[in-house]
Amino acid sequence: MLVYQAVMTRYAAFLRGINIRGYKLIKMSDLAHQFESLGLTNVKTVLASGNVIFESPETDGAVLTRSIESRLCEALGYEVKVILRTISELQALVSLDPFKRIVLAPGVRLHMTFLADEANSALPLPHASPNGFEIIQKTTREVFSVVLPEGRTVDLMTFVEKEFGKASTTRTWNAVQKIAAV
Repeated sequence: MLVYQAVMTRYAAFLRGINIRGYKLIKMSDLAHQFESLGLTNVKTVLASGNVIFESPETDGAVLTRSIESRLCEALGYEVKVILRTISELQALVSLDPFKRIVLAPGVRLHMTFLADEANSALPLPHASPNGFEIIQKTTREVFSVVLPEGRTVDLMTFVEKEFGKASTTRTWNAVQKIAAV
């Protein structure tokens, strides 16, 4: 008798708006438990800002996202936006090396924003803001930006939400690289 084993896809889930300045707190062990309760395997949290790596036989990201969001809402009592990428997609984004021309002076911060939907923005790039940040590159579902020493990440995130939509979440480039390498 032949035994078929489901092909598993490795995903990274990026949760929006949890564990920020004491707001919507959840322990990473509890978060991992919620993912495991859905039958997801090899669950691992990375950093405390809502990054979860896991495996699933589900190949439809929209179905998987809805399932995770529903489970988290039920367990936590509030909605949590989840944005998924496969680990392969993350590795491809890292290999783009979008920040290769950026000189890392003290205080310069590199960010990547994950969009839940394809970007409909016609913003010409690069876009330098008088608020101390630059949007240097975008893909259909990601935005790469630099916050200068005089800039504030919150101003970048406010601009990105207005330009690309609130269904997004931002991570440091170092965090993205770390997650892609797990």
